[in-house]
Amino acid sequence: MRGSCLLLVLAAPAAFAANEVLLGFDPATSEAQRALEARFDADLDAADLDRWLKRLSARPHHAGSQASLENARFIASLFEAWGYEVTIEEYDVLLPVPRKRELELVAPTRFEAALTEATLPEDPGTSMRADLLPPYNAFSIDGDVEGELVFVNYGLPEDYEMLERHGIDVEGRIVIAKYGRSWRGIKPKLAAEHGAIGTLIYSDPADDGYAVGDTWPDGPFKHETAVQRGSVMDMPTYPGDVLTPGVGATVDAERLPLDDVPTLTKVPVLPISWSDALPLLEALDGPVAPPAWRGALPITYHLGPGPARVRLALEFDWNRITAYNVIARLEGATHPDEWVIRGNHHDAWNNGAADPSSGMVAMLAEARAIGRLAQSGERPARTIVFAAWDAEEPGLIGSTEWAEHHAEQLQEHAVAYLNTDGNARGFIGVGGSHSLERFLNQVMADVPDPQTGVSVRDRRRARLEVEAKDDKARREASRPDLRIDPLGSGSDYTPFLQHLGIASANLGFGGEGESGSYHTLYDTYLHYTTWRDPGLAYGVALAQVTGRATLRLANAPRLPFEFTGLADNVALYVSELEELARTMREATVRQNRLIEEGAFELALDPRKALRPPKPQPEVPYFNFAPLKNAVERLRRAAEAYAEAAEDAAASPELNRLLYTSERVLTRREGLSGRPWYRHHVYAPGFYTGYGVKTLPGVREAIEQREFEAVEGEIANAAEVLNAMAARIETITRALPGQSRR
Repeated sequence: MRGSCLLLVLAAPAAFAANEVLLGFDPATSEAQRALEARFDADLDAADLDRWLKRLSARPHHAGSQASLENARFIASLFEAWGYEVTIEEYDVLLPVPRKRELELVAPTRFEAALTEATLPEDPGTSMRADLLPPYNAFSIDGDVEGELVFVNYGLPEDYEMLERHGIDVEGRIVIAKYGRSWRGIKPKLAAEHGAIGTLIYSDPADDGYAVGDTWPDGPFKHETAVQRGSVMDMPTYPGDVLTPGVGATVDAERLPLDDVPTLTKVPVLPISWSDALPLLEALDGPVAPPAWRGALPITYHLGPGPARVRLALEFDWNRITAYNVIARLEGATHPDEWVIRGNHHDAWNNGAADPSSGMVAMLAEARAIGRLAQSGERPARTIVFAAWDAEEPGLIGSTEWAEHHAEQLQEHAVAYLNTDGNARGFIGVGGSHSLERFLNQVMADVPDPQTGVSVRDRRRARLEVEAKDDKARREASRPDLRIDPLGSGSDYTPFLQHLGIASANLGFGGEGESGSYHTLYDTYLHYTTWRDPGLAYGVALAQVTGRATLRLANAPRLPFEFTGLADNVALYVSELEELARTMREATVRQNRLIEEGAFELALDPRKALRPPKPQPEVPYFNFAPLKNAVERLRRAAEAYAEAAEDAAASPELNRLLYTSERVLTRREGLSGRPWYRHHVYAPGFYTGYGVKTLPGVREAIEQREFEAVEGEIANAAEVLNAMAARIETITRALPGQSRR
């Protein structure tokens, strides 16, 4: 039924915005810009994307490998052929790789984990192993530990609360957690905080495997031996090279001693396949796992501890490697000192067809078309910088080191940063700075969806309308500008947005291309072109979206920043904070009353009662007035600018005030406990990793029950919002003709 409704919605004529004046342009320059974009589109060819994808994903190419260097040089050669000034900037960064990986069940029976992924004759890409790193988690510490095993579900804070209610303590034990529901690095972080001595992470087939659909090579989902590699450095503290926080990792940079690095795990951690996890989980006894914890393995899920006892032994080579960032510059014709930066990483954990090459080939198509336009005499007004980042997978290292190394220049010149990573068929996904919300909505409205022919914005809106479950969701679906998502972390926009305060966006399609290959041996050209984007139609669509965004930022006479969307979204975040405090307060009162009354449920075994949760201090009433007053000032300033700017001309002074406005939402002191993150509207959660926390100082102080800190965090957030309102008021006065009013 849902799919039928979506088809009916999409049957309406496409609502392309061809007659709408582009934000930052006037009618004449809008028409010229759209004509330029039509010529840009004519140079995009899916066959080129397919050829580059096959070349880039021919071999595993992790950071530090010969294959990765060769890919970097290949990408550089393409940019040079298209007329860009190209450099390969090198950074000397730490990347530990495995020397020893051993995992065995030592009681009540013996089992030695294979810790390998199977070569499949049906997929030639799985035989390309010369540069393949074995499955591991980067920035796990060395260790040789043995202990009883405890199943901790996804290893989230609430999972440890449930274990405590069952009377289960993980101290001195090894935990096994499922991938999912949080970034992988949070799992060993929380395990160590609860006293565990080691962590195993596996993908349960209930989430990605035979319980969802056919597995590779018969279908897209995770093969029984597949293992998700990935970094487990404590990126919510800081990303990038772990030895050089805050400064570029040049050869002569001052480095921390390894023993002083705060972002390594505190316990050894290893990812495994579900085929290796099955004998371990099967050997567990103890309470039966709650229904929500159970996966799809053919066993009864128990929590432990024991009698399963495991030994985990890990050793790494703690060596430095060279990361190679390819930087391609096309100097602007009239505003060369204003830079539009466009990036995608080139390194992979494996062959990397989906992650990152599917995004890379879209960026290459975009760069070639823009380069050819410049060669024909249509050079962009502003400088465009294309970046192919290295060492993203181990922890956003290449982009972070470049941003830290060039921080002063970027603060001065960067207009915006546009990021892509992986791509697949389906629906457009857009996250970013809310000052770019209206701009990005116009971009989405001008690009046709390859399957339906309507604009990618209309297809996204249709999905929201079909899936709306209440009036609030229906109102959101009909909002004139679709909301763009706030950004947490997980890709290369992080250092630009959250450290330097550069307005950023992250774009890509997905939702219909299944991702069972993620960070495994099976992220191959064949898997990608069979299941994720056959024919690369959505690769072309991504190039159309990002190409328009890049070109419009580069050519707009007045930069297309607009602030009513920012004010509306921040108002939403403040209301969420009020609701968070209210619901926590009511839940605490209710739970404490139930504890006092002894009214808690029995365990699944009726002979055993669950322990009640510990009583919690009551949640106080917070004074959100400073935030609400700041939001109201922000709203009025944004509306005044929108009205005054409608027919206003541009000036260098005005554009500089616009593109540096995002900087105002940062504080040099950074967030409490993690000063690298300076943005006070968007940050990755301290216990989510990738997932965003909006107004993070206030939100996390409430969530983590650090109530004495809330008042100060409200003041900090109100300070940056008032500063942004003041900046918008200054921008409005700077509009030609406004200073006399």
